[in-house]
Amino acid sequence: MASSSITAQYEALPQVAKVLIQIILGGVIGGIYRILKFFETKNTVTLVVGIVALVTGIGNGIFWIVDLVTEIMHNKITVLAD
Repeated sequence: MASSSITAQYEALPQVAKVLIQIILGGVIGGIYRILKFFETKNTVTLVVGIVALVTGIGNGIFWIVDLVTEIMHNKITVLAD
């Protein structure tokens, strides 16, 4: 089995599993996903948004909803996660 990034492993999950994960742990998963994605892409905005999503309650709630919608529509976290 070839090793791949954690974000690639998350993206490889079935859509139903990712939607359930987003419903249960959405705010935390969104922040962690963006921070890990930063290490792959080196996009500073992704890191900042990931930290804001984890640290602030409002950011956590907003990104929980945004990530849930993008998982349902695009089968991937897309907003500010380059």
